Amino acid sequence: SLAAVLPISAASLVTYWSHDHVDWRVGMCLAAGALVGAVLGTKLLHVLPHRTLAVAFAGILLVTAIRLFLPIESGVREVLTIGHIVALIAIGVATGILAGLLGVGGGVIMVPAMMMLLHLPSAMAKGTSVSVIIPTSLMGTYRNRTKKNVDLRAAAAVGLAGIPSAIVGGWISARMSDTVSNVLFASLLLVVAVRLVLQIRSDDKAGVVH
Repeated sequence: SLAAVLPISAASLVTYWSHDHVDWRVGMCLAAGALVGAVLGTKLLHVLPHRTLAVAFAGILLVTAIRLFLPIESGVREVLTIGHIVALIAIGVATGILAGLLGVGGGVIMVPAMMMLLHLPSAMAKGTSVSVIIPTSLMGTYRNRTKKNVDLRAAAAVGLAGIPSAIVGGWISARMSDTVSNVLFASLLLVVAVRLVLQIRSDDKAGVVH
């Protein structure tokens, strides 16, 4: 699936970039942290309590969604301070770890973080998030490839089929108001949170121990 994400993300990134909706400085900081987090996530997979993490993360998503339903001030690109850089790298690390442990997309963490921490417009936060997905997917694909867990033909077929949707999605996002975009993204976070809770309940009923 990571291999299939690559062409889709690349097409989406080009669309966002063509509208100047990618902050490469922020993306590099997040990517640096996410690459480290992805490695840590695989090492912590059988160490950290999955159920506790899932419940905590669902709670964080719920709080974040509620915050996104409220107005968020968006401004111009700021000069990144040392504090911003450290915070972005930390967010990237957390994103990589949680994505590996819980199987959730990093965008649900990075996008609201960029909007609330740096006051980036919604479209720019999403475009920057896509720029982070590419290097992390490349690393994940390489690692899976070395373990012979990648079907490149199937990945290419799925990835190429998803390119038109990625382009259209980026085009719509670039023209959507921040208010509407935030409400839609908050709704997505609620769906992810509910999905995590339902998965936990399903595992509990099945007697699955994490």
